[in-house]
Order: sequence, then structure tokens, then C-alpha cells
Amino acid sequence: MVRGVRARQRKVPVMAVTLTIVFIVVLLALIAAGSSLRVVQQYEHGIVFRFGQVRRGDSLRPGAVRPPGLTMIIPIVERMQKVNRQTVTMNVPAQEGITQDNVSVRVDAVVYFRVIDPVKAIVNVQNYGYAVSQIGQTSLRSVIGQTDMQELLGEREKINLRLRSIMDEITEGPWGIRIERVEIKDVSLPEGMKRSMARQAEAERERRARIIAADGEFQASKRLAAAAEIMSQDPAALQLRLLQTVVDVSAEKNSTLIMPFPVELLRFFDRMTGGSGAAARSGGEGKTDLGERLAKAEEELAKAAESGPALQSTKDVPPVIGLDQPSHKTASPLAGPAPEGRQGIADARSSSDETAAPPSGEPAGRPAGEPEDPGGR
Repeated sequence: MVRGVRARQRKVPVMAVTLTIVFIVVLLALIAAGSSLRVVQQYEHGIVFRFGQVRRGDSLRPGAVRPPGLTMIIPIVERMQKVNRQTVTMNVPAQEGITQDNVSVRVDAVVYFRVIDPVKAIVNVQNYGYAVSQIGQTSLRSVIGQTDMQELLGEREKINLRLRSIMDEITEGPWGIRIERVEIKDVSLPEGMKRSMARQAEAERERRARIIAADGEFQASKRLAAAAEIMSQDPAALQLRLLQTVVDVSAEKNSTLIMPFPVELLRFFDRMTGGSGAAARSGGEGKTDLGERLAKAEEELAKAAESGPALQSTKDVPPVIGLDQPSHKTASPLAGPAPEGRQGIADARSSSDETAAPPSGEPAGRPAGEPEDPGGR
């Protein structure tokens, strides 16, 4: 009986040790399982290294690049490194350079790139972000030296495509990085160059303004010539234009309006007088015509004075245009001496008219110059 009690006492420590060992093993298993589990995000790539090497897996074990989700690696044996597969935006520091036409400029840009082969991006280059930044700086300086100032300012899209082509050729094949886009952000010029370009732009704007103004004046002159030709064919249109101008000027009540004498009215009077006014304004020819008509009138009056009573049958003396007409008639007989000058000619005409056309109450057969009978005989 004593032996049985001792045997039971020996079994109790053995069971405790066994339970402790089992607990430790389970705990280690849980720790190992926890350390072997990895979570790969949707925007990441998981690269697995076994003993420092990238090994491809077989059908029972996943390959080196693990997809997004929960994955497991062998603790201590394998190591996972995650790579971001999103598009990364990187600013390229401003670079100073001299253009092809010897202008000093300062240009900065921005680069958009993405990892397409995570194994190459991790294995072939130490820090692919820094490497892309350095490639961007050197490519930007190279493009600045191959471009002139006008192209750098006006054809940025073409320069962006050239930069992208240069960088993508270097990064995509060896590094597994694709350059999606390169954009030039700003081009800084020296102050002297800015002033020169401002003066040049101002001169160009002034030149264009003068060309436009000259073209407008040319078109306006053509329209004005056409309008003048149309108005010359229709005088009424000219009068309407004159009235329209008068209305426009009189709309502003701060000026004095002087109405010109219509030219068409002068032409109307000229047509009514048969062109005598034009002959009088013609200078020497008008004066010669007037002198001839005056001499003819004096000759007719002299013949009338010599004929005496036969003056009644003398033809009427044509009127002399331009001579002053007397305000009264002279009743002196024609037998006396003929008056001199214009007044004499006018008096002679008045006397001849009275003799040739006696009043209605006097007999037609009474000789000229006989005094009227007071008794009415």
C-alpha cells in the first residue's frame, strides 16, 4: 500500500511536465502561425524572398509575387517586401539651362510613373523613386539645351512627349517602371528677357492694330466711294443725306447749327433763267455778250429818234439784261436830243413805248408830239 502511494506521487510531476511542454509547443505554434500570415492590400504587390532569393513557386506553393489578400510565408525562411503599384506623382526640382538660341531659363516639371514589374523595381534598382527623380532632372536639362525659346514657350506638349519618351526608354525595360506622363510646370525667364519680350509683344500688338485700322479705312473709303456714286445719280439721295446729317448734329443741343444754301436750288434758278446766270458768271464771255447787246440797243434807239413819227412801226427794242430799269416814265418828245448813258437809253425806251401805244381815250391818228386838246376834240 505504501508502494502504491509513492507511485502516485511520482506520476503527478510527470504529468505536469508533459502539460507544460504541450502548452509551450502550442504557444510556439500559434506564434509561428501568426508570424507567417501576411495581408497584401489591393494597391500593393507582395514580393517573397526565401533565404534572400526571389524564388518562383510551384503548384503547391504560390510564387514570388503574392496577390492582394491574406497570404502565408514560412517564418525565418521567407521574407516579404511590399511594393506600391499606384501611380506616383513626383516633382522634378527646377533646372537651369541655356536654350538653343542662348537664352538662360529655369524650368521645373512633374513626373507621373507607375511600377509594372515589382521584381525588377526591387531587385534592379535600390530606390526607384530617387532614381526616377534623377533621370527626370537630367532629361529636362538635355531637352532645354535642344530647344529654342519660342518652342519652349509655345509648344510645351511637344516637349512633354519628348521628355516622356526619353525617360520611359531608360526606366521601363531595366527597372520595370512606366513613365505615364511628364508635364512642364513653369518656365522662368530673366528680368531683362521679360522686359524685351514685353516690348516685342507690345510692338506686335501695335502693328496688328495699325493694319486693322488701315484695312478698316480702306473698306470705308470703298463704301464711301460707292455711296457717292449712287448719290450723284440721284440728287434727292444727297438731300436726304444732308437732312440726316442735320438731324444727327442737332440732336446734341450744345452747338450752333448753320444751314447751308442748297446747291440744287441754285441749279433750279439757273434752269429757270435759261443759263443767264451761268453766262454772267463766266467772266469775259459774259461781259462781251452784254456789251454787244447794249450797243445793239443804242443803235435801235438812235434809228427810232431819227425816224420821228414813223417810230410807231419800229420793232420793239430787246431788253438789256443787267441794266437798271427806271422807276418812272419820261413824257418828253423824241425830237429832242437823245439822253446819254444808261438813264438816257431807258428814257428813250419809255418815250417810244408811250408813242407807239397811246392810251385808249386818244385817237389813233393823232400825230406824235401834238398837244392834247383840252376840249376833248
